[in-house]
Amino acid sequence: MSSDFSTPSSPNHFSPNQLYDFINRRQSIGLLVEPAPNTAQLELAIAAALTAPDHHRLHPWRFITIQGEQRVAFGELLAKSLAEGGEIDPVQLDRVKQHSMRAPMILICIVQDQPHLKVPHYEQVLSCGAAIQNLLLVLQSQGFSSMWRSGAAAESAHLKRALGCAASDEIAGLVYIGTASKEIAPRESLSVTDFVSDWKLSN
Repeated sequence: MSSDFSTPSSPNHFSPNQLYDFINRRQSIGLLVEPAPNTAQLELAIAAALTAPDHHRLHPWRFITIQGEQRVAFGELLAKSLAEGGEIDPVQLDRVKQHSMRAPMILICIVQDQPHLKVPHYEQVLSCGAAIQNLLLVLQSQGFSSMWRSGAAAESAHLKRALGCAASDEIAGLVYIGTASKEIAPRESLSVTDFVSDWKLSN
């Protein structure tokens, strides 16, 4: 895989604008084809995930890979998990069953809760979100595309049990990984001023 974001030789190798342009080019792509990352490429992306901000170094992240024929079995599991949650529409269940075939690789990202007096659960969820963003960017740097999904099936207690999760764990998302099958339009440009304000002490 070719990369448009080479490894920096020093902390100042990339300008802020270059880094921003790279991050801004990352977009979710729903239909992905082969190739998927090889073992070394995936390990590099997950190693980047493990550098996420992590209060008290609790390491509350876990990852499960699904590839090849296991995607069919996982699609069945997704449909069964949705049915366990009360879904009865066969069209919807069949649609969810096909989700696992959207990409050659799926990475299940799990918040494995680590009880700590000074680190509430929500901080561990945020840490996992930061880990996933790191992962997505390194995958992009290697020429791959991805889609981070969640939904009712991912929130299912049945799915969590099947994956060996504890009741306190959360599935932060399913990351579909592969190669983009087509180009997509650039994202909408947002104005920073619409999302930032200055705080001033009231008299």
